[in-house]
Amino acid sequence: MTEIEWWEYDDAAEMAAAVAGDIQFIIEAAIDARGAAVIALPGGKTPIPIYGHIAKAKIDWKRVTIVPTDERIVPLGDPLSNVTMIGKTFIPKGARVIPIVPQATADYKSAGRSADALMQDLHWPLDLCLLGVGGDGHTASIFPGPDFDEALAGPKERRALGVMPDPLPAEAPVPRVTLSREGIVTARALMIAVTGQAKRDVIETAIKQGPSSAYPIGRVLADAELPVDIHWAP
Repeated sequence: MTEIEWWEYDDAAEMAAAVAGDIQFIIEAAIDARGAAVIALPGGKTPIPIYGHIAKAKIDWKRVTIVPTDERIVPLGDPLSNVTMIGKTFIPKGARVIPIVPQATADYKSAGRSADALMQDLHWPLDLCLLGVGGDGHTASIFPGPDFDEALAGPKERRALGVMPDPLPAEAPVPRVTLSREGIVTARALMIAVTGQAKRDVIETAIKQGPSSAYPIGRVLADAELPVDIHWAP
């Protein structure tokens, strides 16, 4: 059974400050250990305050490489682009932010293979993978659909792949590239940051359901070998 620890906060602002502190510690420990850090960060609205805090930290950002946990297959600069949002915060600090989908393409499988090749060139495992969770239980871009099983149980050496959610999310109806389950759970540190009682209920149910969970987050966390910290605010 995965060791899971919940961290509860009074509000999202308090959570953002605490998670940013943990991220700073992880980055600095990796830099001390081998001179560099490689981390994966999600898009979405919840982590934006976290990024605002961590960007203020006195970190040697030139030694930090950041990849998105997942990316929509849209042009760079598009409002739906996760790496564009992440890059606006961290590129000015000097971090290396890697666009895993450098250009939009109609062939999402090809986009996934290209992203995986980029990941293979990075130091692995990740020093940190920070995840969000959707109200439907998806995490990164591991959604139900034709590529669901491959994302969860594909070759262990595969770190990223192209996926076509089914149904497509209304707020971003495009195919994606996502870290695989293997790429996520092998991270040296795995953290989840979410807000709202509804998402907490989904995560708690998913964890109880384990490997047979109907929720992607439950399937991702099932039998993860390292402890998982879940940060939650109302």
